[in-house]
Amino acid sequence: MKIICVGRNYTEHARELNSEIPEEPVIFLKPDTALLKDNKPFFLPDWSDNMQHEAEVVFKIGKNGKNIDEKHAAKYISEVTLGIDFTARDLQNKLKAKGLPWELSKGFDNSAVIGKFIPISEIKNHSSIAFYLNKNATKVQSGNSADMLFSIEKLISFISRYFTLKTGDLIFTGTPEGVSKVVIGDVLTGFLEGEEMFSIKVK
Repeated sequence: MKIICVGRNYTEHARELNSEIPEEPVIFLKPDTALLKDNKPFFLPDWSDNMQHEAEVVFKIGKNGKNIDEKHAAKYISEVTLGIDFTARDLQNKLKAKGLPWELSKGFDNSAVIGKFIPISEIKNHSSIAFYLNKNATKVQSGNSADMLFSIEKLISFISRYFTLKTGDLIFTGTPEGVSKVVIGDVLTGFLEGEEMFSIKVK
């Protein structure tokens, strides 16, 4: 099982990080040890002073595929949820400044939160999925998959040129603006189409 993540897939988020708007998807991976599910708490690592939340729509792949045509890509989606791509922003900035890979700041243990999954057949329009993240009952991020620079169909087609997609693979599709630091005691609750997907405590 692969965790495939997309960076800078919302214009305003790229701008808030002073990053260029990409001309093609920015892809990175997380190992399976990054998964955090079942509303388990997130423990802040001692090597970062600026851990930030990035709420993202997460699609699960339902069958194997390689070199998938964009017009057939939707057939490869089985389920959807909301997740968090936790990012050690201080470490990421250091790595980027040196031209080094981001993995240490993105792929560490428990950095990939996933909520409960919903069958994609229950979503009226998978190209326009509304979602938001509350921090301590205050909405801090809000978005819609319709605003992604690269749709899930484009992402599946692009990714499958390089990596064979397999049943159970997860695609984190990028985050809208509003990312911010989390601290011990914070409670993060994610909603997809108005339904609560997860609620985790930072420890």
